[in-house]
Amino acid sequence: MSTLTQAKPGTAVPARLLSVPLAATFLAEFTSLTSFFLLLSVMPMLAAAAGASSSGAGLITGSLLLGTVAAEAAAAAAIRRFGYRIVLAAGAVLLGGPALAMLASEPQAVMVGVSLVRGAGFGLCGVATGALTATLLPPGRRGEGLGLLGIVSGVPAIVALPSGVWLAGHHLATAAAAIAATAGLLPLAAIRWLPGGREARRSARARRMPGARNSGRMAGALRLPLIFAAATIAAGVLDSFLPLAKGIPSNLCSAALLVQAITATLSRWRAGKYGDRHGHARLLIPALAVAALGMAAMIALNSPAVMFAAMVLLGAGFGVIESATFALLIEQLPEAKASALWNLAYDSGYGAGPAVFGLICVAAGYPAAFALTGVLILAAVPVAWRERKALASVARPV
Repeated sequence: MSTLTQAKPGTAVPARLLSVPLAATFLAEFTSLTSFFLLLSVMPMLAAAAGASSSGAGLITGSLLLGTVAAEAAAAAAIRRFGYRIVLAAGAVLLGGPALAMLASEPQAVMVGVSLVRGAGFGLCGVATGALTATLLPPGRRGEGLGLLGIVSGVPAIVALPSGVWLAGHHLATAAAAIAATAGLLPLAAIRWLPGGREARRSARARRMPGARNSGRMAGALRLPLIFAAATIAAGVLDSFLPLAKGIPSNLCSAALLVQAITATLSRWRAGKYGDRHGHARLLIPALAVAALGMAAMIALNSPAVMFAAMVLLGAGFGVIESATFALLIEQLPEAKASALWNLAYDSGYGAGPAVFGLICVAAGYPAAFALTGVLILAAVPVAWRERKALASVARPV
């Protein structure tokens, strides 16, 4: 597909970005993420209120992550076999249906199982909507379109997560579960406008990056998730442990995390447009440096001004890394496989980071541990440099 369409002789206009199937995909992304984030903090809160220890509450989040990663690992093969519609429908049922169990029985008896199944549904939905978005976008505006997907996926994190906490805090956890169930099932309403099974399977199997074969393509497919995982580790550490750091009022912490989330969403959108025009690979190293600087600045946790500046830096770097790694993976692999790898890097890094970070905190304290996480981000710079050189060699005329 050409990225330009002829309006009249001598006049070229950009290819159309939005379409009915893309709007349906965005709807599925928005509602599935709303369902996911509404109960993300609510279920550990309910477990703690029912007398569970911190490890018991952590088991709920761990089972959610386990289900998500397992489904993401299998999603690309499922899309090739069954097509986008069936995979997305299965994800919606697994994500929304189990939330109803919280309305019918004592939550603490079923929360681990509910989280595991909901995680699987979320993983299937995330891979399917990411791959569908890439499939439905004109190549010359793919980064811009993925940036719009970033806005669609960023809003639930900003709105639904604190809303779920507020509902649970006001003894309305049942309402949160009902809303999460409804939102999780809503992607079913979008399926009729998505590509059919045969068309989707052809798309998932057929597209490859011209000129990037075998070892070169697979090396890039490994480097990019590693780069992204370095950033997602930092994001997981920040979201999990900033509220626990001593001396930071809860209102200040909430405001700082909100600034980080908004900055990441906006920078992901802007980075997509820039990458379409100038190349996505050149964004990786500056974005890693900015994100690392943001984490390093967290060593001054006692200064609100420095902390907010750090949130802006980390959010800006993280959003650009999100955009660039996804766009580059889409250029090198079939959409379903690229989306699966990107989502795996996101959730694996986001979950593994806090597990290791807790051990570092015992020895070094929170500020120093945050700064060490910035060093981890910088460790990805040589990998990003190698990726940029590899892409430049592929693009260079022979």
